[in-house]
Amino acid sequence: MLEVIKINTFYGTNHILFDVSMRVEKGEVVCLLGRNGAGKTTTIRSIMGLTPPRSGIIKFKGEDITNLRPFKIARKGIGYVPSGRRIFPNLTVKENLEIAYKRGGLGDKWNLDRVFELFPKLKELSGRKGGTLSGGEQQMLAIGRALMGNPEFLLLDEPAEGLSPIIVGYLEDQILKLKEEGITMLICEQNINFALRVSDRGYILEKGAIKFEGDIGVISSDEEIKSYLAL
Repeated sequence: MLEVIKINTFYGTNHILFDVSMRVEKGEVVCLLGRNGAGKTTTIRSIMGLTPPRSGIIKFKGEDITNLRPFKIARKGIGYVPSGRRIFPNLTVKENLEIAYKRGGLGDKWNLDRVFELFPKLKELSGRKGGTLSGGEQQMLAIGRALMGNPEFLLLDEPAEGLSPIIVGYLEDQILKLKEEGITMLICEQNINFALRVSDRGYILEKGAIKFEGDIGVISSDEEIKSYLAL
């Protein structure tokens, strides 16, 4: 469903990603792992068109989306859950969700009722302003907002960042439910154990380059591979 072919991304004159290539098949959950500063967020931003690569190709369902603007990429069926959540603090939970609604390739599968079904806490808080929510509640809202666009593919950047173990466990359950719904996902994550539990395959980035790709079982058991993650 997603194919990244030898992309090179820069911030000004700083070369951040070096010939990064990866694939995500339909229905998979794939994690992108690595130490802080390895280039994980830049990879996600490159795919979403927020920091376009200077060279290389990004394909979604076989179509070249490399040079498209972010809103056009979203219309193709890719949802984005950014690091730091970035919800609208002065809008209510319900308004944050409604403002993101659009029909997608899956039709009207995700709407307000479905998001509240996935995250019942959001229904309880529907009249509260986004800025008053806890970190875990804001993360639920950020994921719910992305789902309101009815995406076929989700990019999640550090979804477990700053959350308590209890909330991380709850989030894990919801991501597995989304997988059962058929949503394909690429997750960039610092919480290694969380990422390994929800993913089918993984890629490891080191200094902007892919150092390993393979099944989660191999990443979990290979000591040499773990050294890239400082486990």
